[in-house]
Amino acid sequence: MLKNKKIVVGLTGGIAAYKIPPLIRLLKKEGADVRAVMTEASTKFITELTIETISQNPVARKMFPANRFVGTHHIDMAQWADLFVVAPATANFIGKIASGVCDDLLTTVVCAADAPVMIAPAMNSNMYLNPVTQKNIKFLKSLGYRFIDPGVGELACETSGPGRMSEPEEILAAVKKFFEKKKLLTKKRVLVTAGPCREPIDPVRYISNRSSGKMGYAIAEAAAEAGAEVTLVSGPTNLTVNNGINFIKVETTDEMAKAVAKEFKKCHYLIMAAAPSDFKPKQQAGQKIKKGEKDSLVVEFNPTIDILKSITKLKKSSQRVVGFALETENGLKNARAKLKEKALDLVVLNSLDESGPFDSDSNKVELIDKRGVADKLPRMSKAELARLLIEKIASLK
Repeated sequence: MLKNKKIVVGLTGGIAAYKIPPLIRLLKKEGADVRAVMTEASTKFITELTIETISQNPVARKMFPANRFVGTHHIDMAQWADLFVVAPATANFIGKIASGVCDDLLTTVVCAADAPVMIAPAMNSNMYLNPVTQKNIKFLKSLGYRFIDPGVGELACETSGPGRMSEPEEILAAVKKFFEKKKLLTKKRVLVTAGPCREPIDPVRYISNRSSGKMGYAIAEAAAEAGAEVTLVSGPTNLTVNNGINFIKVETTDEMAKAVAKEFKKCHYLIMAAAPSDFKPKQQAGQKIKKGEKDSLVVEFNPTIDILKSITKLKKSSQRVVGFALETENGLKNARAKLKEKALDLVVLNSLDESGPFDSDSNKVELIDKRGVADKLPRMSKAELARLLIEKIASLK
């Protein structure tokens, strides 16, 4: 199940550190390559030698160990891993990550991590239930951090309540479930669109919209994470795409339509998360329009091509198409109409009053299936929403 998976286990200073050697043994038994990062406090509960012996890899502990060149050690480890598991995770560690504090090797590596991070809290009940700790956990969840919730039981401080770290077998099950999700789209080709389009008025001006592209990029990464061969067609954004994703950069709606039409015949799933322009200037000025030449300026517009409507006419029975709808009024009614008119398999409805700012890292949406049934989701990070969407899309019949 975990053969050749690269997992970094981070240990912080809690008595539950005694559960980590059995966890590492279980991970290795499943075929994982495990490396550990320990805080100074964690070494008070369990030795480096124990962790090194079980993991069969050197333990990373100091940012600047003596007699070793490690100028980018934290970056190398952050990029090496397929998954990070921090267990036990103290309230202190959770608070530092939530605040962006990187004052030791573990917090620095986690901050620089490309891979998902799982956190298994372990602490006194009062510390776990403290409103600040709960606020930090909620905030990190909104950013896509995964939590393996603690159990309720007897604690080291001779009290009983929530805060007892999950058992090694439970953490292993969460890790295996994570990698199972990565196989949902194996051998599938997914085409994703993202970002805004720009329609030129003259050589230096254009009309566009406020789309940041973050949702589309998150979906592309989640699809790749799920084992798919991914092509991302993107309008202008400031975002970067991970290696392994085929990237096609476009600017206008016409360019996006041509790219989608070319790639669509090769894909199993099309996810239209982009925000193409609905209109474009009827004429583009050959030179920059000067401010002083006219008392007023009138720009006439023509409709742009409807990419979804045109592409679903080419749809095969084996293909699935997902559209996004951003509405400012009558959201559900308009989304259902779009679903039917454009023969979509699923519509993701964004309501401007609930979705939040365009460049936000979180989103709140409704999913409308082919029957018109709506599923209203709670606000969550775009990364977490993207993974949920991929699960939903993979199950479309």
